Amino acid sequence: MKKLWVALALMVVVLAAGFFFLGKNLGRVLKAGIETFAPRFTQTTVTVASVELSPRTGEGVVRGLEIGNPAPYSEPFAFRLGEASLSIDPATVMSDKVVVKSVRVVGPEVTYEGGLTENNLKQLVANLNRFADGEKAKPADEAGARKKIQVDEFILSGTRVNVKLNIPGAGSLVPPLTLPDIRLTGLGSGPDGITPAELTRQVLGAVVKQVLPAVAAKVGGLTGNLGEAAKDAAGKAGKAVEKAAGKAADALKEATGKGLDTLFKK
Repeated sequence: MKKLWVALALMVVVLAAGFFFLGKNLGRVLKAGIETFAPRFTQTTVTVASVELSPRTGEGVVRGLEIGNPAPYSEPFAFRLGEASLSIDPATVMSDKVVVKSVRVVGPEVTYEGGLTENNLKQLVANLNRFADGEKAKPADEAGARKKIQVDEFILSGTRVNVKLNIPGAGSLVPPLTLPDIRLTGLGSGPDGITPAELTRQVLGAVVKQVLPAVAAKVGGLTGNLGEAAKDAAGKAGKAVEKAAGKAADALKEATGKGLDTLFKK
């Protein structure tokens, strides 16, 4: 009986030590995981300043998450999330499907770079589409081994969009935009959940679907200014700028005419 009590005591000590180690290092493990695996499906750099998560309460904070720009775009980042608070069901942290009760992101930044039909955000979504489709094509035994996620609520508020258009005469005319709040619910709520890549695709896709028409509408409202700017640019750079401005106007008509479904095609 004494040996049994000793064994039980040792087991308690080991479990307590393991829980303490997990609590101290879980944030580092998650940070390393994000920076290692996220670039595979975004095809860009992904960095995180820090991750804090309590295995006891499931409450945590992700700071300084930044998704770089896809090639060939040159702005420093496509998405930057200063701070995101999250609440996870602690009982699911070590299970095959992690249940995230809520994610709240306040004041993220988005960079829109390029034109109205081809731009960095559309390219980023295309990268995510290719990766997610490749994951679906893997054998069932491989798919079943991947960690799955369920997010009950994902909220982004105060999203700021910095616009860097390559349209002559309009690139500097569009001021930063602020998007309406975005709220997504029931992501991965089915029995199988969703992969981190699919979660990223759904969240970024929701953001992009608001950004594209907002930018197109802003440019459309500046068509009068575009003409004056094009004339001024033409005086400095020659008739080639006038031709480019005409192509830009045609691109605007084509983009708004095709609609978002066409823009999201691979």
